[in-house]
Amino acid sequence: MNRGAHPLAWLAPVILVLGAIYLWPLLDAIRLAFTDATLLNGVRSYTLSSVTSTLGDPALPQILRATAIFTGASVILLQSLGLAIALLVTRGDRRGLPGMAALRTLVLAAWIVPGVANGLIWQIMFSEAPFGGLNSVIGMIGLGPVAWLSDPQMAMVSAVVANIWQGTAFSMILYYAALRGLDPSLDEAARVDGATSLDRFIFITMPQLKGAMLAGTILVTIQTLNTFDSIIALTGGGPGRATEVLALFTYNTVFRSFDLAGGAVLALLLVAISLALAAVYALLLRQRT
Repeated sequence: MNRGAHPLAWLAPVILVLGAIYLWPLLDAIRLAFTDATLLNGVRSYTLSSVTSTLGDPALPQILRATAIFTGASVILLQSLGLAIALLVTRGDRRGLPGMAALRTLVLAAWIVPGVANGLIWQIMFSEAPFGGLNSVIGMIGLGPVAWLSDPQMAMVSAVVANIWQGTAFSMILYYAALRGLDPSLDEAARVDGATSLDRFIFITMPQLKGAMLAGTILVTIQTLNTFDSIIALTGGGPGRATEVLALFTYNTVFRSFDLAGGAVLALLLVAISLALAAVYALLLRQRT
């Protein structure tokens, strides 16, 4: 065994495998974006018309607006609920309260549900028929039915709720692991000095969770940006295009309009947005350091 070999010789197989899995599809998407490729005819010529027509689509601003609303609301609520549940479980574990393992299992159970199944479950819950889950409960207390899926604003709320129900587990796991790794002596010292629970959370716990919060925010944001399966099962992007986010628009462009080149352009737009958010994350992390 040659211990003096260059590290690149050991890393080369990993680099080749990762390049084949991640880099090659990205390069192929870039190539397809500058063609007139469709699912039916393939590449016939190289042109800029796919880029200009896709980015100039009159529907794209509305799509980006829906994407921003869906992603922003989901990330804020996912992070908040994940942190709240993680705090509850952590403190319950420390005090030996029963049911904490069951709570963790309940939250994780929603995470393993496939996206399409998640959309179908919430479609039943938000059904506007008399037997719809939520409208039945609302009717029992004398309130009128809510147009969960036919009203544009309520449809977006419904899509966000479905995404939060499924995705909260990821944030909970991230914060639970971070909370378990905190030094309890700092919290105990603050308690001895007379700090309240709120003071200890703001000035002791939160600063130590800053790294986990930044990492969780960027990961959840990228995951939400690529969510379309639950939306397509819940609302199909409607009513109109009220819930048609960029990932769903990309899917529809490729598999319903058969525009492979346009889908590649939209996929690269998603990559660009994700990289921009990653750059913001790197900047914030560097400032923290």
